[in-house]
Amino acid sequence: MFIPESIQSQEDYQACIKFHGHTCMGVTIGYQAAKLGMKLLQETRAVDEELIAIVETDACCCDAIQILTGCTFGKGNFFYLDYGKMAFTFGSRTSGHGVRLVLKPGIFEIPEKERSLAEKIASNNCTAAEKKEYEEMFETRGEDFFLQGPEAFFDIELIDDLKLPPKAPRAPSIACDTCGEMVMQTKLSQVDGHLVCRGCQN
Repeated sequence: MFIPESIQSQEDYQACIKFHGHTCMGVTIGYQAAKLGMKLLQETRAVDEELIAIVETDACCCDAIQILTGCTFGKGNFFYLDYGKMAFTFGSRTSGHGVRLVLKPGIFEIPEKERSLAEKIASNNCTAAEKKEYEEMFETRGEDFFLQGPEAFFDIELIDDLKLPPKAPRAPSIACDTCGEMVMQTKLSQVDGHLVCRGCQN
């Protein structure tokens, strides 16, 4: 789908692209999800763990969500569920409210006329007029869709009492009895009377 200049020129969108490395629809979906999630929760970018994000994919969109929401792996308020779904849950520790956004099925379906023209262009079997017609259809469809706002992308589920994940644990580091490397205490296991890290157990 065509990404309009009105989106690409936004400073926060450019920050997402700079972090991710290139412009793509995946980053744009994450951008739209983060903007909508924070708007619905009436939250701003998290300084600490005030906001949490749960993503059900490890695709490009996750980079934009981390940049815009301030929910990151390092901060402990960004959680990954390996479900392969374009679904994103945002939660506020302040209000206890949450929202789950799921990408609507079929939003990237291409109209038959546009698809037919695209196939002609791909096979180098189109006229200059047909190429221009395709470009106009492609851009107009994207412009019209994005004008509807982030809500057009997602099915929205408001959650009044979200079960929030616990805050990021803090614990001292202790040397593994096998390799001698320092490990967060909560990640060590007792093995035959020794404290052993997960790497050595594997």
